Amino acid sequence: MRTVDPGVKATETKATGKTVTWKALTFDELGNNQLFELFKLRVDVFVVEQNCPYPELDEKDRHSETHHLMGFKDEELVACARLLPAGLSYPSISIGRVATRQSFRGKGAGKLLMQSAIAHCENLWPGQDIEIGAQEYLKGFYESFGFVATSDMYLEDDIPHIDMIRSAHNG
Repeated sequence: MRTVDPGVKATETKATGKTVTWKALTFDELGNNQLFELFKLRVDVFVVEQNCPYPELDEKDRHSETHHLMGFKDEELVACARLLPAGLSYPSISIGRVATRQSFRGKGAGKLLMQSAIAHCENLWPGQDIEIGAQEYLKGFYESFGFVATSDMYLEDDIPHIDMIRSAHNG
């Protein structure tokens, strides 16, 4: 099992002092249980919590250059994001399927997740802009990481979203 190491392997949440260990693996590198836990977390957050029935699994998960970033506290998956190469979702590289386990929210895990996702993207694809399709209510959260809005609000699966970009030169 290969772990991409951009210098952000284990970090602590400020509120709990709990260590979160990060792994970024391609689809082929994921074990059966990791794959199950990853998809379960994403379905729990995006389909169940947000009451949004949509096709959560797509071919982007299996793309050879896609990396699944997973944050573990002890052995429990508490956060994840999908790191996509340029041209797969946006012209630039992108971060998507950003999710934090409900019981771990409000404890700094989301900030650690985005810091780690950005660091992994910079390690995998140096010097490139990063694009996201963000839920509109999280605009300020993503702005704190250097993202700026590039679109007006649009509905995706009946949830208000905006496109945002983080310039490699201004991030």
